[in-house]
Amino acid sequence: MNKEDNVKSGPLKTQMEGVEAVSKEEIEEILKKVDRESNIRPLKGVSHWIVYCIGVGWSVFQVYTAAFGLLPAQLQRSIHLAFAFALAYLLFPFRSSKSSGQLKWYSWMFAAFATLVGLYMGLNYMRIMEAGGDYATVDYIFAGFGILLTLEAARRVVGLPIACLACFFLIYAYFGSYFPAFMEHRGYSLERIASHMYLTTEGILGIPLGVCSTFIYLFILFGSFREKTGLGQLFIDISNAIAGWASGGPAKMAVITSALEGTVSGSSVANTVESGSLTIPMMKRLGYRPEFAAAVEASSSTGGQIMPPIMGAAAFIMAEFLNMPYLQIAKAAIIPACLYFFGVFMEVHFEAKRLKLRGLRKDELPVFMDVMRERGHLFVPLVSIIVFLSIGFTPLYAALMGLVTCVVVGAMRKSTRMSLREIADAFELGARNAIGVALACASAGIIIGVITLTGLGLKLANGLVDLAGGNLLLTLMFTMVTSIILGMGAPTTANYIITSTIAAPALILLNVHPLAAHMFVFYFGIVADITPPVALAAYAGASIAKSDPLKTGIISTKLAIGAFIVPFIFVYNPAMLWINTTWVGIIQTLFTSCIGMTAIGASMIGFFLSKMTWLERGVFFICGLMLIDPGLTTDIAGILILAIGVYFQWQKKRKEAPEELAGAV
Repeated sequence: MNKEDNVKSGPLKTQMEGVEAVSKEEIEEILKKVDRESNIRPLKGVSHWIVYCIGVGWSVFQVYTAAFGLLPAQLQRSIHLAFAFALAYLLFPFRSSKSSGQLKWYSWMFAAFATLVGLYMGLNYMRIMEAGGDYATVDYIFAGFGILLTLEAARRVVGLPIACLACFFLIYAYFGSYFPAFMEHRGYSLERIASHMYLTTEGILGIPLGVCSTFIYLFILFGSFREKTGLGQLFIDISNAIAGWASGGPAKMAVITSALEGTVSGSSVANTVESGSLTIPMMKRLGYRPEFAAAVEASSSTGGQIMPPIMGAAAFIMAEFLNMPYLQIAKAAIIPACLYFFGVFMEVHFEAKRLKLRGLRKDELPVFMDVMRERGHLFVPLVSIIVFLSIGFTPLYAALMGLVTCVVVGAMRKSTRMSLREIADAFELGARNAIGVALACASAGIIIGVITLTGLGLKLANGLVDLAGGNLLLTLMFTMVTSIILGMGAPTTANYIITSTIAAPALILLNVHPLAAHMFVFYFGIVADITPPVALAAYAGASIAKSDPLKTGIISTKLAIGAFIVPFIFVYNPAMLWINTTWVGIIQTLFTSCIGMTAIGASMIGFFLSKMTWLERGVFFICGLMLIDPGLTTDIAGILILAIGVYFQWQKKRKEAPEELAGAV
């Protein structure tokens, strides 16, 4: 039993009575179905301990280099890739079939060879650097193996779509002269492609893997320590105390929990399953439809990737691509993220009012002050990360201090204190969680490498603008669709890397602010997790709720309407991203936008004070859009029209009250 199990007591135990429990085995089975990275071999005996030590060793290497100085880029990334190769080929079988628990000799040999190939740049660093492009035959051979092993490892861990996409780009690099129109180029030799992809920092060992081998890994490791100390359970208890009593309390609790989880985690599917195993059965018990319960958790958990300060792994890569401090990225994301969660919260509220759902009883809920007294100190590591980022330290140093603070602060109480074994377990868990991100970054590096080699990025950007006839709205629509389609087959990190290289330049060509352009593709890559037909987070929630996956995805999309609207708003008016604005402007934007999201939420559910007609829903939706747009004229017009709509709703509610009273009598 872990720390999180130990802290579940009293009210939390009471509130689970009568709720259809979701076992740990069911959770693991659901993750295996919808999350490729969870399909790990169940190793036993010597095999388990060897792999365990490799995972701990990877984390120790990352912490050591973060504390005492990073190695040169090629060395740091080469060693990072070697660890990812080793664990990928040992933990993930060629086929997703059951394993005996012991690895065969050929699995060890294959993993050892992959590790050697991963280390090749590190072992031959000086010679390759001094070669100046005049590489030996053996270099080209190992580079070719490096590309093939990256593709196969990505297929095993991340999934077939990203591997196929990378293969397409490699084919394009070789057969460029056969492609039509603006995509045509002269084509490159196998030697040139192999060396560019593996022996330089333009391909596999490029910026994405570089960011993964520094910032991202440390934050993933921080998430593992968070899990071991019980911070996740603290989020659930605080959410229960704040919103569990309200109408439809468990659904509101799910929104608040996921917003808090999003401050330290960036996995929408994992968040959906972990939080949903508790919140979805509770929502069903109180009267929410299974599809709606699953959709609430899926949409809330997906929003975790846009919630500062940590957000998803792609945000760190965005900071590198834009060459701006990570804190500026996190700052820009605050208002859009708040609007997203506020919108989901209000839709949940209106649905609860429409169905006349109650909250949990007071005796079923934890007391906020008791929770904070017992485990409130677990917030200190998260606060320390924010403080270190705010005073100008790098994300790498902030993450390192967060790790140290997590261990020190956790030791203050027996219930949260970590033993040496638990620290080692957190190191190993962090390594497992980092495999998929590392290989997604390496695969995306292949795509970026081809784009830089062939100049495809500028060609596609110009082609996208030409297709839209130079119209910004059409270009945004094309970019949105492209990002969502890519997000259905590639993880968020790889999706952002691809779209930021291909689509974001098209927006910048049309004078969109670079930060707004990159944030736009970032958002739509994320919402792919809840957009049908391939909505992994929605499917994960549906598996727990035992609901229809497609209906769950559709409702998730409706709940997450803010994520489809807000990006268009901040492209046209980047004040929402703290660009060229003042504190007064920010306060006005936040205030009016919250009113706007309330109006849009009501229109989505079809209920405000009373059931709404389609005309009322349309008026509320348009007023909401006007209020979200950060402009004084639209704000005034939106408030005036909305006030009329609210008045009619109030009058309708007054007429219904006597009828409801008579019916009750």
